[in-house]
Amino acid sequence: MSVAKLKPQTDLISKGPEALLERAAEAVAAADKILASAKTGVAARVKELGSIDAAQHASHGLAWLATTVEGLRQLHAWASRLNEGGSLGEIEHLLLTAGFAEYLAQIAGGIPMNQGEVVRVTALGVPVADVRRFEDSVADIVAAGSDDGVKARLAELIADHPGSTTFGNSGLDETHAEIHEQMRKFSEAEVVPHAHEWHLKNDYIPMEIVTQLAELGVFGLSLPEEFGGMGLGKEAMCVVSEELSRGYIGVGSLGTRSEIAGELILNNGTDEQKQKYLPKLASGEMLPTAVFTEPNTGSDLASLKTRAVKKDGKYVVTGQKTWITHPVRADVMTLLVRTNPDEKGYKGLSMLLAEKPRGDDANPFPATGMTGGEIHVLGYRGMKEYDISFDAFEVPESHLLGGVEGQGFKQLMNTFEAARIQTAARAVGVAQCAMDLALKYAMERNQFGKPIYSFPRVANKVVMMAVEVQIARQLTYFAAREKDQGRRCDLEAGMAKLLGARVAWANADNALQIHGGNGFALEYPVSRVLCDARILNIFEGAAEIQAQVIARRLLEGGAN
Repeated sequence: MSVAKLKPQTDLISKGPEALLERAAEAVAAADKILASAKTGVAARVKELGSIDAAQHASHGLAWLATTVEGLRQLHAWASRLNEGGSLGEIEHLLLTAGFAEYLAQIAGGIPMNQGEVVRVTALGVPVADVRRFEDSVADIVAAGSDDGVKARLAELIADHPGSTTFGNSGLDETHAEIHEQMRKFSEAEVVPHAHEWHLKNDYIPMEIVTQLAELGVFGLSLPEEFGGMGLGKEAMCVVSEELSRGYIGVGSLGTRSEIAGELILNNGTDEQKQKYLPKLASGEMLPTAVFTEPNTGSDLASLKTRAVKKDGKYVVTGQKTWITHPVRADVMTLLVRTNPDEKGYKGLSMLLAEKPRGDDANPFPATGMTGGEIHVLGYRGMKEYDISFDAFEVPESHLLGGVEGQGFKQLMNTFEAARIQTAARAVGVAQCAMDLALKYAMERNQFGKPIYSFPRVANKVVMMAVEVQIARQLTYFAAREKDQGRRCDLEAGMAKLLGARVAWANADNALQIHGGNGFALEYPVSRVLCDARILNIFEGAAEIQAQVIARRLLEGGAN
């Protein structure tokens, strides 16, 4: 189709990719200097006020600055790898240019933490003179990427390839690219045609889909082969989660249950527990659910109150849990409880592997000592959310994870890296879905005698969706690779989740805007995607908690 025929005019683009990559590397180095200055400034502010909590705007702003800088670093690394392999084409070159222009401009002028909160680096203690020097040092890249011709040409290239697996080479190796294509084909055939109906009816994802996912190996993706898994890493998990979530976040999230449970048991279980549960989780014979959150606790797990008292070889559980995903059809719960009432904080917590029979809507919890009610939600449907009450619910003593009390919080913390990386991947999938819907509608919707995609304000929205999806994707893949190398990556995982969630929401919001009034109608899938995107900033660590965690890591040794 026809879009504006502007072409990039700047010298930096005309010099070719090597020149841009060199300048981009210099820009990352300059951004690192701003980040170092901000760390010093925020550390001083925290010391002055006494805690990170007392300096939340500055400390959380530091987290967002670090995330933005890391996003640029990973975008540059992605483009460099493609260039070395001879795969850096025109669209990748322009995505790099536009991405650097936007994020460098944000560092200089203000980084959006959300729609109503913008952090400026001067508020983090960076001297105004340093900001001006930084702005001058990257002015040519910002100008190049802000050129109208860049977005116009990107819009043209995107329009030429509707329905692409990714817009721009994702940089995956052959194995992971094949996995991505396999998941794409499955999702397009089995998920996309039905997802919106499942959402509107608040239906469970059919068990046929669950069975097919099991056959594809989704539930045992990262479990060792000795336990029936595929022995793949977190990068493969990201690829699968991203593409399935692009079809429907509920389907992409089915694997999350098994990922969390599998990692808990693999890293902390006794030999008997591993032999019993891991093969059944990998095959899909046993579906798990995570039962951690309680009313009024939210992210404050140290105040958890659900009690488990040991009696006659069993733990007797009493208490309330909330926001439990997919519990009705689950066979086993990873249940976080307080086994030592004398320990008021984390040390009194333990994890139980609590089995239960499967239920249905008519009788959700056919188990003695267990009742619950559905929480009706805007989006993220297909598995259903529940409140659960336990009243003398019994769990055999042998089902204490690892066989030692007081380890529950530590065991759970060890899963957070993988869980947040996977959530980032789900966010990338939702963001990509929003772009897909926006592009399709903009190319088909005619106004004033031509498709609305021909109007720059519409096309530019789609272009920036593609740019930010690629940045979030590369940051997510980077975190996954760090995890696969056995390195500590809670910082990288947190950044990927923080950015991915913001991009998913921005893309969904802009996609609905492109749909106009139709986007507000329930019959259009973009209405579902908007609701699904909103949860990503909340679960697996709300954006504020995520920024707090990142800030603590950045200031380790220099702040309380």
